[in-house]
Amino acid sequence: MNIRRIVILGLVILLGGTASVYYYEYQEAHPSTSDAYLGMHVVEISPQVSGSIASVAVHSHQHVHRGDLLFQIDSQPYQLAVDKARADLQQASQSLAASEAQMSAAQAQVNSARANWEEVRRHSERVLDLVAKGTLSRDEGDTASRSLKDAQEGLAAAQAELTAAKARRGAPGDKNAAIRVAQASLSQALLDLQHTRVMSPGEGTLGEVDLRQGSFVDVGESLFALVETQEVWVDANFKETDLLRIHPGQSARIQVDLKPDKTFKGQVESLSPASGSAFSLMPPENATGNWVKVTQRFPVRIRLLDPLPDLRLGASSEVSIDTTLSQ
Repeated sequence: MNIRRIVILGLVILLGGTASVYYYEYQEAHPSTSDAYLGMHVVEISPQVSGSIASVAVHSHQHVHRGDLLFQIDSQPYQLAVDKARADLQQASQSLAASEAQMSAAQAQVNSARANWEEVRRHSERVLDLVAKGTLSRDEGDTASRSLKDAQEGLAAAQAELTAAKARRGAPGDKNAAIRVAQASLSQALLDLQHTRVMSPGEGTLGEVDLRQGSFVDVGESLFALVETQEVWVDANFKETDLLRIHPGQSARIQVDLKPDKTFKGQVESLSPASGSAFSLMPPENATGNWVKVTQRFPVRIRLLDPLPDLRLGASSEVSIDTTLSQ
């Protein structure tokens, strides 16, 4: 009887030891932590134009999709700006047309002055040739020379006026500076008018929405937050002694306190280059006589491969990483 008890006790001890060894090896190959929290992208909703709120289309904690209207800013001042910009563009186009007409008239004057100069030059050459032969008097030669000089000065004046007309017009068509400025002003006015309708930049859940019709908002003023639900991860804080076995690409099992009956699949994305305490506003000061060594924890980001839309930012989680397979 005593021998049987000894055998049973020995088997129990052996099984216990085997189980302990297996558990230790499993824990070594699958480091885990419950110091982990869900992370999501948070977008601060801010207007790109200022004005009074005309209407609010959402409420606190509402789920929205990309492109959904969140609120509307009074668009009347921006519509007036668009109308003015269009009028300025039309005026610039009319001014350009007038400059084109002036330049065409100046070009016509140049053509006429050049034709006159060519005719006077030929006549002057004939007269001077006859003066040289003694057929005509010197006075007639002097008159011909003065006419040629007057024709040259007339052509130069016409060419100067054409140059001035080209300068007043500037570049032709859509390359004209005044047209480009007016077009840019119109584009900006249209963009500002578009920004009076504030749309959701992504899919997610809104935070506290405390907007009322008639309230005035400024450009860049943070009004409320949108928690995007399309990309979810876990920031898990592992002991520094576990980091040597953790690498990006390894698979992970995640349990979220919000969903205790479901286990999520994950994948290690990155490891922080510094401990959590190193990023704090007041890092610990260890240069004291009563220093005690404390195992540090380093954030490890793990992406959820199968997130659910009702997961919430900051929820407590538990993570276990399989370090037996590395990529």
